[in-house]
Amino acid sequence: MSDTRLFRSLRLYNFRLWSAGALVSNIGTWMQRVAQDWLVLTILTDHNASAVGVTMALQFGPQLLLLPLTGYAADRFDRRRLIMLTQALLGLLALGLGLITVTGVVTLWQVYLFALGLGCVTAFDAPARQTFVNELVGEQYLSNAVALNSTSFNSARMIGPAVAGLLIAAIGTGWVFLINALSFAAVLGSLCLLRRSELHMTPRSQRRAGGLLEGFRYVWQRPDLKTMLVMLFLIGTFGFNFPIYISTMSVSVFHGQADQYGLLTSALAIGSVSGALLAARRERPNIRLLAIATLCFGLCCALAALTPNVWLFAGVLVLTGLSALTFNTGSNALMQLTTEPAMRGRVMALRIAVTMGGTPIGAPIVGAIADHAGPRWAMLVGAGAGLLAAGVALSHLLRARHTTASLTDSGSVSGDHADVPLAKRH
Repeated sequence: MSDTRLFRSLRLYNFRLWSAGALVSNIGTWMQRVAQDWLVLTILTDHNASAVGVTMALQFGPQLLLLPLTGYAADRFDRRRLIMLTQALLGLLALGLGLITVTGVVTLWQVYLFALGLGCVTAFDAPARQTFVNELVGEQYLSNAVALNSTSFNSARMIGPAVAGLLIAAIGTGWVFLINALSFAAVLGSLCLLRRSELHMTPRSQRRAGGLLEGFRYVWQRPDLKTMLVMLFLIGTFGFNFPIYISTMSVSVFHGQADQYGLLTSALAIGSVSGALLAARRERPNIRLLAIATLCFGLCCALAALTPNVWLFAGVLVLTGLSALTFNTGSNALMQLTTEPAMRGRVMALRIAVTMGGTPIGAPIVGAIADHAGPRWAMLVGAGAGLLAAGVALSHLLRARHTTASLTDSGSVSGDHADVPLAKRH
C-alpha cells in the first residue's frame, strides 16, 4: 500500500484539523501521566507501587461505574459539544493539580481526589471521542482513521514521557501539570474550527425506557463482541498496567531516575506507533489477528520480566508496545465496523469500561505483587493475561469454524465464509 493510501484519512480537512489538535493535547496528557506516577512513587511515598495502583484504580474505576450514563450520553447528545465540555474540564483539573503541586501543598489524598475527578470526566470523554472519529471521516475511512488516531496517540506517548522525564528533573512535576493544562487549548481550538457541514452525522438514540440497557442486550446477542470484551477485560485488568511495570522495574530493578523512566515509557510507545502504522495499512482487522497479537503480548511480557539489563528491557518494551497496540486498535476498529451506528456509542463505552474499568481490580493486585514479590513477578501476571486472552480468541475461532462447517454441510452457507465475523451473519 502506498503512503497516500496509508494516510488517506488525512485528505479530509476535519480529520487533519482534529488530528493536529489531538496530538498536542495527547503529548500533554502523557506528560501528566508520567509526572503523576513519579509524584506518587518517589515524592509522596517511598517507592510504594501499591499507591500507584490505587491512583490508577481511582482514575480508571469511573469508566466502569458510570458505564450506563457515558455510553448513552455518547449516543444521545451532540458529540462535538460533549467533547468540548469534557476537554475543558480535563484542562481545569490539570491546572488545579499543577497549582497545588507547584505551591508545595500537594498530598497523596489530593492526588487521589484529582485522579478520581479525571476518571469521572474521562469516562464521558472517551466514548464520545472514539465514536466522533466516524463523524469526521465516515464509514469508508473509519478503519484507517482509527489506526491513524492511535498513531497520533502513541506518537504523543513516545514524545510526552521523554519530555516529562527531562522537565521533572529540570523544573519539577508541578510545571508538567500546568503545561498539560495549556495543551488542551489545541484540541478545543480544533473543535471550534471544524467544518460542521462536512461532518458525517450518525443517528441519535431516542430517549425511551430501557435505552440504557440496549447496549448490554445488543452485545449479549453477539458472540464476536462478547469474545473481544472478555479479551479486553483480561488484557485491560492484568496486562495494561504499564505505569506499575515500568516505574517499578526502572526504580527497583534498574535503579534509575525520572529520565530513565520517561525513556522506557517512550520505548513502549515506539512499538505502539509502529503497530498503529501497520494497522493503518490494514483494510480490515479480524479476530484471528487479535489472537496473534495477544499471544505475542503475553510472550513479550514474559521476556521483559526476565531481561537482565535496562537496554534489553527497553528493546522488549518496543515489541510489547507493538503487540499491545495491534490488539487495541484492531479490537477498536472491528467493534465499530460491525456495530450498528445507533448503538456504537454504548458499545464503545462498554469496551472502554471493560478495558479501563478492570484497572481498579488489576492495578492494586499487580502493585501489591510488585511490592511483595518484585516487579518481575508483576510483569509475569501481564504475560499470563495475554496468553489467556489468546486462548479465548482461539476458542471463539474454533466455535465459529464448527458453526460454519455445520452450515456448509446443510447447504446454508459456502465454505469461503469461515473468516467472516459472526456479526455479519446476523
